[in-house]
Amino acid sequence: MRVIEITSFGAPDVLQLGVRPDPEPAAGEVLIRVAASGVNRPDVLQRTGNYPVPPGASDIPGLEVAGEIIAGDMQAMAAAGLKLGDRVCALVAGGGYAELCVAPVGQCLLVPEGLSDVQAASLPETFFTVWSNVFERAQLRKGETLLVQGGSSGIGVTAIQIAKALGATVLVTAGSDEKCAACVALGADHAINYKTGDFAEEVKKLTDGQGVDVILDMVGGSYVAREVQCLAEDGRLVIIAVQGGVKAEFNAGLVLRRRLTITGSTLRPRSLEFKTAIAKALKKKVWPLIAGGAIKPVIHSSFAAADAAGAHALMESNQHIGKIVLTW
Repeated sequence: MRVIEITSFGAPDVLQLGVRPDPEPAAGEVLIRVAASGVNRPDVLQRTGNYPVPPGASDIPGLEVAGEIIAGDMQAMAAAGLKLGDRVCALVAGGGYAELCVAPVGQCLLVPEGLSDVQAASLPETFFTVWSNVFERAQLRKGETLLVQGGSSGIGVTAIQIAKALGATVLVTAGSDEKCAACVALGADHAINYKTGDFAEEVKKLTDGQGVDVILDMVGGSYVAREVQCLAEDGRLVIIAVQGGVKAEFNAGLVLRRRLTITGSTLRPRSLEFKTAIAKALKKKVWPLIAGGAIKPVIHSSFAAADAAGAHALMESNQHIGKIVLTW
């Protein structure tokens, strides 16, 4: 099979087309003929040598795919309501940049009716991440307010739509007026250009000084201190990436007085059981919203798989709004 390999750690051009033996599904797995592969920030970190592959995972990058099931554990498939020939999208721990990919049955979801392969490939990584962090870890509830840092990212456009569909008020930050407008068009109640204003001050104004209930943060670093300042009482800050650095200083007194929670997680190393549980929750609570049109995949660009370097260069430019996808 054709694959995209990381020939050495470095710039996007280290991504090169290669050939590998076809993978074989083990017990509890399916083999997917990949039509499209999602591109995500962790792929960039892996390419630059800053995101080690979990033990047992493929060294081929790629954490999400969409395509057709062509082989697999028939008993496990039947128990999950899947069969040969089904169009699925799947979350994987690696190996997604390839014509064939094995995936645990529990991490596969049927493609919602009406979606293309490119749209389907954009779903797993961001939807699993947002659901597990915003709705399970941070327990965002109907009527509460969510602040999403980086609202125009793949994670951001997903968080905006799910939170709005489930009854939350959504504030976002983005790095340009164009990106802010795109977030509002997707349903965000307010968008803050973090390059022209202080998001903490803007949040206080927009919430009449009350603050937000949940913050989804992909920056870390110096952002944490300001995020603590703009959390409401019993507010929850969830950190899912540290693009701004791993160290932060903040007012611990505010944490005590407002009973704040600061937490975080990474998805890739979590157990099969954990990811399967997320898939079941998404199937029940979110997939019907996609099928009904309340939530729509946001695709910025698709690239032929052989031009994976171009896809990574675009992601690193931060010019995209929504998802970037490779096609086979």
